[in-house]
Amino acid sequence: MPTPLLNRRRGRGAAAPTRYSVRRAVGGMAWTGSWTDRFLRRQPSGEDRISTLPDDLLLLVLRRLDTRTALGTAVLSSRWASLPRELPALDFSVGDILPPRYHQWIRLHGDRGTHAPNTDKKHIVPNIRRYERRAMRALASSVESILDAPADDDRRVSRLSLQFFITSSSGCCMNRLIDKALDTWGVDDLEAVAKPTYCHRRQAHTFPTHGLCKEPRTSRLRRLKLGGCLLPPMHQFSALTTLILQDLPESTPTAAYEGVFTSCQQLQVLHLNSCGCSGDKIVVVDAPMSEIRELVADHCAFRRIRLRALPSLERLASLQTKVYFESGSCPSLRQRNFALRLGTTHEGFRQCFRDYLELELDLFFQHTPDITNMIIRFTGPDRWFVPSTSPSLLLPNLRRLLVADVPSSWDVTWPRLLLEMAPSLEVLHIHITPCTEEPNDELSWQPTKRRQHHLKEFVMAGFEGTERQIYLVKFVMSVCTTLRRVILSKNGYARDKGHWDWEMVTPHYSWSDQEKDTMLKQIMDGVSSSTAHVHMV
Repeated sequence: MPTPLLNRRRGRGAAAPTRYSVRRAVGGMAWTGSWTDRFLRRQPSGEDRISTLPDDLLLLVLRRLDTRTALGTAVLSSRWASLPRELPALDFSVGDILPPRYHQWIRLHGDRGTHAPNTDKKHIVPNIRRYERRAMRALASSVESILDAPADDDRRVSRLSLQFFITSSSGCCMNRLIDKALDTWGVDDLEAVAKPTYCHRRQAHTFPTHGLCKEPRTSRLRRLKLGGCLLPPMHQFSALTTLILQDLPESTPTAAYEGVFTSCQQLQVLHLNSCGCSGDKIVVVDAPMSEIRELVADHCAFRRIRLRALPSLERLASLQTKVYFESGSCPSLRQRNFALRLGTTHEGFRQCFRDYLELELDLFFQHTPDITNMIIRFTGPDRWFVPSTSPSLLLPNLRRLLVADVPSSWDVTWPRLLLEMAPSLEVLHIHITPCTEEPNDELSWQPTKRRQHHLKEFVMAGFEGTERQIYLVKFVMSVCTTLRRVILSKNGYARDKGHWDWEMVTPHYSWSDQEKDTMLKQIMDGVSSSTAHVHMV
């Protein structure tokens, strides 16, 4: 009699709960669940009730398992062998195979200077690498089992996710799987993330000379994520609309990135996450025929990205990556997320940054007059920008603005510079982050007769009632003629909703009546014309 799929396990005592274990045919681990109590109990006659279920229910069970376990059920019977072929998505992840002991060795290696016994130090890295080799052998075995299965011309897979370590023995197997997924199974959503083995951070996965597959022109691929690899040819994937590149090696030439913009003209979404490059590290984008609408550059090792022509771009997130615009380069740009941290806390260099790193604020907002929504995070130990010598209305169409993570050591009145650039602003949200640095130099402000006729809502999160915070609130209430809502929140913060939107969270804080009266008197002193009601929460 074949080994039953379900083995009943009883506790030691009479009151111990009854549970069932579905044993993995690959990996030797167990998946348990009391829900099986309702219909998987074997009858005294030996009837296997799970095999009497219709295929739709069995497929529902398989979809809740990881792909390796689902494929392992094929050894149970001929009926089970055919079911994994109907799964619409395959997910192979080496992280699912690594045991907890592997992560314990990783933590031990990180703490080896203080906690690891001397006798263990020389064994840490070999043990880590042994677990990685074992996991990759198991992953490669599962991949080869599906590649070597009998041909099925009707099989269709919509999504393939693949995460693996970069080893000399496994690369060919992973490339075969990707090739078959694109050319034979018709995959339209592919994720292939290669991870370097421990202590080998410069490794990168390579694809065959022909690229991801042999027939890219007929591929259905619409979404592609590649990580930790050398960039393969992309221009022939005519259906590709979303491309995510992450952890590309430092050897990647800037021309490879520029080629993505110019040769993949059907692309609509492009994300570059933690990507490196060689050469002068200046990526010049001159793609007048591109259809890219969304561009994210997140912590990339570029000196800068210079946009010369990207006419369809509507949303741009430049996070710790400098982006500069040329006149008329992005006429459709409406939403921007801009995060930049400069400076150092190293005392030997900090004063040099203070003395020489003074960038005029206008530099970051030139040639983008049509932006309507913007998120700004300018941070660092010291304020590294100064007011422009010839200020102008660089953001005439801006409607909503979030200035997030303002260090409390900075002069928090600096967002006034942005308010004066944006005459049509309707919503201004500011979030102040507490820090332990000494207060920076204060900005010097001159009286103004300019009025702002559109701002309706002003929220300051992280409000402590300091002199400079109260000054900014008073200024906003004095110059904004249509202001209706002012919220000052001590414990508030800005919650991101993706790259392009946010919400202000203002949890209640119990201000004393005396604190409220004192601060409101300071705020309203000299503010006679405002009809806005101030809420302190």
